[in-house]
Amino acid sequence: MKRIKEVAIEKTLLVSALVTIAVTLGIILVLSIEAFNFFREVPIIDFITDTQWTPLFTEKHFGILPLLSGTLLTSFIAIAFAVPVGLSISIYISEYAPKSFRKTIKPALELLAAVPTVVYGFFALTVVTPFLQTFIPGLSGFNSLSAGLVMGIMIIPFISSLSEDALHAVPNSLREASYGMGSTRLQTAFKVLVPAASSGIIVSIILAISRAIGETMIVAIAAGQQPRLTLDPTVPVETITAYIVQVSLGDVGHGTLEYQTIFAAGITLFIFTFLLNTLSYRLRKKFAEKYE
Repeated sequence: MKRIKEVAIEKTLLVSALVTIAVTLGIILVLSIEAFNFFREVPIIDFITDTQWTPLFTEKHFGILPLLSGTLLTSFIAIAFAVPVGLSISIYISEYAPKSFRKTIKPALELLAAVPTVVYGFFALTVVTPFLQTFIPGLSGFNSLSAGLVMGIMIIPFISSLSEDALHAVPNSLREASYGMGSTRLQTAFKVLVPAASSGIIVSIILAISRAIGETMIVAIAAGQQPRLTLDPTVPVETITAYIVQVSLGDVGHGTLEYQTIFAAGITLFIFTFLLNTLSYRLRKKFAEKYE
């Protein structure tokens, strides 16, 4: 009877793994087929090199660079804000905070990840943007700066929680050895513990980048829907995910070239996140071997 239960559990886990793989392959297949149909009409060189994205206009251009620049710009702002804040929080919780405070504050931080992103989007539009306009008078009502900052707030739990787990997993012997050599708590945290936990910290940052790149509602609400090739954070931009939402609302006919652009944009986004996740795995493996 016990053997039957073990076999049943084993088969259930196998089916769960196969379902996950099948769903992933299904997504890749759908994106690839529709993107192939798109690239039969639009040369891939134009898609990669053209600096205009106007598939819904009379004069059509299909250059992904404006959407890509908007995506990377908002993601860079988010990471530039979230990494120092999230890492500082993780170091404080792991090395400075009392255990009772750690048990309370960590779940509270992780609740930020449960807030619906549409709420973050309206927060960026109605609170953060007006606040920033008091310091930056020329700031547009829709801009990548406020969207990026609020995205940074949203991904702080990814960095702080995973980094804190990595720091907490560092053996106490390293801490004691550092203190025995006369190091302060701050020196121990930054020169001993952070390098020792670097694999987990780097993975948390890369996963946060993937989350920022794939974010939809915040950028759709707060960043605007004007695809432009720019690095200026004060003007409206459009990201890949925001464009997909725009076309998916139903105004564009299914099967048209304009509709197929969302699959070309989607496979571009998929490739970026896939590469980031692969890099995350490689770095984690590399640093894990280095500190073993």
